[in-house]
Amino acid sequence: MKTLKLAAALLLTLASTFSIAADLEALRPPKGDKVALIVFEDLECPDCARAHPLVIEAARRYNIPLVIHDFPLPMHPWAMDAAVTARYFEAKSPELGREFRSYVFTNQPSLDENPSLFHALAQKFAAAHGVALPFAIDPNGEIRAEIQKDKALGQRVGIEHTPTIYVATNQTAGQPAVEVVDRSQLYQMIEAAQRATANEPGPKSTKKPARTSASARKSQGQ
Repeated sequence: MKTLKLAAALLLTLASTFSIAADLEALRPPKGDKVALIVFEDLECPDCARAHPLVIEAARRYNIPLVIHDFPLPMHPWAMDAAVTARYFEAKSPELGREFRSYVFTNQPSLDENPSLFHALAQKFAAAHGVALPFAIDPNGEIRAEIQKDKALGQRVGIEHTPTIYVATNQTAGQPAVEVVDRSQLYQMIEAAQRATANEPGPKSTKKPARTSASARKSQGQ
């Protein structure tokens, strides 16, 4: 009986280990890229607003993709609506979605004072960019389902705060993604990752757009 219990415990441990490893694989750069920034963010999070310009500039400076996972926290009343709306604009174009995220972060203080302003703010952004914003952005809940997948992934890999920023590489050995604990070290971490992957196969240098996790999966054929 003890042997059976020990074997069952071992199987559970192995299953858990393989599950975690599979989740960490999701933190790899998009297919064909050597290094990427991967961010779990909440559009209502003040610290995410502070980090956003840094990761945008880092991705631009080092010409690496920025993959955004939405992780709206339950204590933030308009964070989910903001994530859904951001993805609606991203479906129009990645650049438009990135610009909307920056727009939301810039307007965080006024939204915190009056969350009911969010939809008017989104309509104003849409009108300024010539995009029709329907009253029901996600009538079937498909966008929310994708966001919930992001949240579930974040929970499995142990996300405890937003933003959580990773420098990810395509190296087969070692940890696929390293969390940026000290943001003042972000550039050094990216440079170290690029040196470590210098001999890995990769694409010719082209401008890397910001992507949500959904668009990154699409580019990987998943």
